[in-house]
Amino acid sequence: MAYLDPAAGRAREGRQAAAQADMAAVTTTAAAGATPTKAEFDKVVTDLANARATINGLLAKLRAAGLLAP
Repeated sequence: MAYLDPAAGRAREGRQAAAQADMAAVTTTAAAGATPTKAEFDKVVTDLANARATINGLLAKLRAAGLLAP
């Protein structure tokens, strides 16, 4: 009865993934006028790049832990 064997149970458990830092605070705010300025647009681009890096970091760590297929 494999389920009574603690060693076999641990072998089937997933490994804990490495820690991932929290995403940086969002720097954008609502545009003051109808059309965003270049500075406002650049903040959105920066926030998107930070979010992308955080998500990709999480996915890489889950793959390394064997929880996602490579």
